[in-house]
Amino acid sequence: MTWLTAEEALAELGTKPQTLYANVSRGRIRAKADPADPRRSLYQESDVKRLAERHAGRRKSETVAAEAISWGDPVLTSSISTISAGRLLYRGQDAAKLSTHATLEETALLLWNAENFACAQASAPEPASPSIQAVLLALAGRAGTDLPSLGRARPALQMEACSVLSTVADALAPGPPNHPLHYRLAACWGRPEAADCLRRALVMFADHELNASTFAVRVTVSTGAALSAAVLSGLATLTGPLHGSAWRSVDALAEAASEAGAEHAIRRLLLRGGQPVAFGHPLYPNGDVRAHVLLSSFDVPPVFLDVQQVGEEMVGEKVNADFALAAMTAAFGLPEEAPIIIFALARTTGWLAHAMEQIESGHLIRPRARYVGPSPADL
Repeated sequence: MTWLTAEEALAELGTKPQTLYANVSRGRIRAKADPADPRRSLYQESDVKRLAERHAGRRKSETVAAEAISWGDPVLTSSISTISAGRLLYRGQDAAKLSTHATLEETALLLWNAENFACAQASAPEPASPSIQAVLLALAGRAGTDLPSLGRARPALQMEACSVLSTVADALAPGPPNHPLHYRLAACWGRPEAADCLRRALVMFADHELNASTFAVRVTVSTGAALSAAVLSGLATLTGPLHGSAWRSVDALAEAASEAGAEHAIRRLLLRGGQPVAFGHPLYPNGDVRAHVLLSSFDVPPVFLDVQQVGEEMVGEKVNADFALAAMTAAFGLPEEAPIIIFALARTTGWLAHAMEQIESGHLIRPRARYVGPSPADL
């Protein structure tokens, strides 16, 4: 990422400082404190250039649409969550503050704009190890038989959302249905001391605006597909190494650091042109609030602490949520796939909230492609 000083940004935009600050406050331009002088700010170059080109009238509508897909302008309206001034907000409430006391179940009700869970309690499933494979199979089994979401009122959808969440929970955190999900997860892994930290993680990962998996959910359900099918598409998207499986790269970096030292491991990664996925997040120029919440909840293992301290100086970005999940897994001795299991269980609540919101909008998400292939004259 390239950052501009205020003077450089103003020269590019051709506007007054007040306009620059207004664009920052509205989320159009990302900003962060200048490491060399905390009293000054730096501004994301791509955001500045995009806005400058728009004001100059140099961009066609198809270019605007294409850029919006890649960390660009919002492409649809939502009242569920947003990232504003470095804070993650769930329906206007600060997620970091919620994480000090709320459970995932309480957070789900907030995201769903519901008063209580409408489905009946099922009997406890047979004890098993949490598994992404199990939840993929369970959702696939439901997707072919559940009713389409189209034409169903919110009470029916909320009841089905509760049922889908139960299906996911039975696969990822099997246990007594009357026990909070963070306790069920801690019990499955035999780590009762991790329960409160798991609770915080589940709350902080419940939703994150219009990320890749959430967009996949909204596209799927906009066709009228069942809620279970929508969550299945979100889960499939989450498994990608640039999304929910980014923790694998963090683990690899920590392992390299334990063998050769953090500075050598990070330097080698950068020299090879590797992507330091443990650091930075485009929506949090001053640091990922989810990482801050989690890392303050446990003693960070020494190797991760070394990677954090050395990496933040060498890369110039603070560690992110993927780093925090990997560090938490190591700190409590959780199973290798714990990060994506935590991520998937938490995010299911957000996916269901977005699915219900998309259904109520009544719109099919069907963008157009800008064709660049051969024309008939070329054939």
